Amino acid sequence: MIITLLPDSTKSKLKISEIILKGTIMGAIVTIPSIIVFLITWIVLDNLITAIIVGAIVHFIAMGFSLKISKTILIKK
Repeated sequence: MIITLLPDSTKSKLKISEIILKGTIMGAIVTIPSIIVFLITWIVLDNLITAIIVGAIVHFIAMGFSLKISKTILIKK
Protein backbone atom coordinates (compact mmCIF):
# COMPACT_ATOMS: atom_id res chain seq x y z
CA MET A 1 0.00 0.00 0.00
CA ILE A 2 1.51 3.29 -1.11
CA ILE A 3 0.33 6.53 0.43
CA THR A 4 0.93 9.60 -1.64
CA LEU A 5 0.75 13.13 -0.34
CA LEU A 6 -0.46 14.87 -3.45
CA PRO A 7 -2.50 18.05 -3.07
CA ASP A 8 -6.21 17.63 -3.60
CA SER A 9 -7.07 19.88 -6.51
CA THR A 10 -10.82 19.42 -6.08
CA LYS A 11 -10.94 21.33 -2.79
CA SER A 12 -10.26 25.02 -2.65
CA LYS A 13 -7.48 26.10 -0.32
CA LEU A 14 -7.77 28.43 2.64
CA LYS A 15 -5.95 31.73 2.59
CA ILE A 16 -3.38 32.50 5.28
CA SER A 17 -5.65 35.12 6.87
CA GLU A 18 -8.50 32.59 7.05
CA ILE A 19 -6.22 30.04 8.69
CA ILE A 20 -5.05 32.60 11.26
CA LEU A 21 -8.60 33.73 12.03
CA LYS A 22 -9.98 30.22 12.32
CA GLY A 23 -6.97 29.08 14.36
CA THR A 24 -7.51 31.93 16.79
CA ILE A 25 -11.17 31.02 17.11
CA MET A 26 -10.20 27.39 17.77
CA GLY A 27 -7.71 28.48 20.41
CA ALA A 28 -10.34 30.58 22.14
CA ILE A 29 -12.89 27.75 22.04
CA VAL A 30 -10.40 25.40 23.71
CA THR A 31 -8.82 27.71 26.30
CA ILE A 32 -11.55 30.10 27.48
CA PRO A 33 -13.71 27.43 29.19
CA SER A 34 -10.74 26.00 31.10
CA ILE A 35 -9.62 29.46 32.27
CA ILE A 36 -13.15 30.33 33.42
CA VAL A 37 -13.54 27.01 35.27
CA PHE A 38 -10.11 27.47 36.84
CA LEU A 39 -10.92 30.96 38.11
CA ILE A 40 -14.38 30.02 39.42
CA THR A 41 -13.01 26.93 41.17
CA TRP A 42 -10.17 28.93 42.69
CA ILE A 43 -12.51 31.64 43.97
CA VAL A 44 -15.15 29.25 45.32
CA LEU A 45 -12.87 26.61 46.87
CA ASP A 46 -9.91 28.90 47.63
CA ASN A 47 -7.55 26.05 46.79
CA LEU A 48 -5.06 26.59 43.99
CA ILE A 49 -4.09 22.94 43.49
CA THR A 50 -7.70 21.77 43.16
CA ALA A 51 -8.44 24.63 40.76
CA ILE A 52 -5.44 23.67 38.60
CA ILE A 53 -6.55 20.03 38.47
CA VAL A 54 -10.16 20.89 37.59
CA GLY A 55 -9.03 23.43 34.99
CA ALA A 56 -6.70 20.87 33.41
CA ILE A 57 -9.47 18.27 33.25
CA VAL A 58 -11.79 20.74 31.51
CA HIS A 59 -8.96 21.74 29.16
CA PHE A 60 -8.30 18.14 28.11
CA ILE A 61 -12.02 17.53 27.59
CA ALA A 62 -12.15 20.64 25.38
CA MET A 63 -9.10 19.41 23.48
CA GLY A 64 -10.92 16.12 22.90
CA PHE A 65 -13.75 17.99 21.20
CA SER A 66 -11.39 20.25 19.26
CA LEU A 67 -10.90 17.72 16.45
CA LYS A 68 -14.61 17.63 15.66
CA ILE A 69 -14.86 21.41 15.98
CA SER A 70 -11.85 21.99 13.75
CA LYS A 71 -13.25 19.74 11.05
CA THR A 72 -16.42 21.83 10.93
CA ILE A 73 -14.66 25.20 11.16
CA LEU A 74 -11.65 24.63 8.89
CA ILE A 75 -13.44 23.03 5.94
CA LYS A 76 -13.95 25.52 3.16
CA LYS A 77 -17.18 25.14 1.25
